[in-house]
Amino acid sequence: MTGWADGLRFAVGTLSVLPVRVDRVDREVAGQAMVLAPVVGLVLGAVSCLPLALPGSDLLGAALALGLLALLTRGLHLDGLADLADGLGSGRPAAQALDVMKKSDIGPFGVVTLVFTLIVQCAALAETGPVALVAACVTGRLALTWACTRGVPSARPGGLGDMVAGTVRRGTALAATLAVLVAALLAGLGGLAGLGGAGGVVLPLAVLAGLGAAVGLLAHAVRRLGGVTGDVLGALVETATTVVLVVCALFS
Repeated sequence: MTGWADGLRFAVGTLSVLPVRVDRVDREVAGQAMVLAPVVGLVLGAVSCLPLALPGSDLLGAALALGLLALLTRGLHLDGLADLADGLGSGRPAAQALDVMKKSDIGPFGVVTLVFTLIVQCAALAETGPVALVAACVTGRLALTWACTRGVPSARPGGLGDMVAGTVRRGTALAATLAVLVAALLAGLGGLAGLGGAGGVVLPLAVLAGLGAAVGLLAHAVRRLGGVTGDVLGALVETATTVVLVVCALFS
């Protein structure tokens, strides 16, 4: 029990701006944190939904909600997305691409990817609603669980990627995925997703689509860079989040 409490604190402290005291940091705790990452996503999504209840246009509410989400996560996932886009877009060998990703500035590939992603997220969220945002946030963090399964290496020593790489058993990741899919199914069948009678199918489908897109990007990043880094993990979060919102918007 104590170990999982340490894992939860590590997850909250790593994936959000919320102040927590992390007493123990090792690979066992890191693995537990990645398993519990969807729980943190649930909280982040729920809090980020608050601006959607404000008066005004749906587009304004969506923009404010995404801004709050970025604030709650220190913008780290967006930064990772931009850095990975610069690294992969450079077309350089793995070692040099990793050096590009470590730079503090953002290049043209990163800027275009970041702007495009935020525009798509905002437009899609404006067409959906709170449940879609929560599902997107949970799925984004579920992508972290899969990115840290055994067999996925770290691209370089040191950093968050090296700490969490290979710390999650595939059976545990499957169990976490099943739990998320069941929750999505119940939310959809209960009409909470605002997707009409198709909600029971669309919301789980959106989760699977988001997770599939993230896993595809993960495979490409591992093939190009040799493994995962903190930037890769952040990019996976934003990729899964975006795809879930888009799928929900298409069927809203």
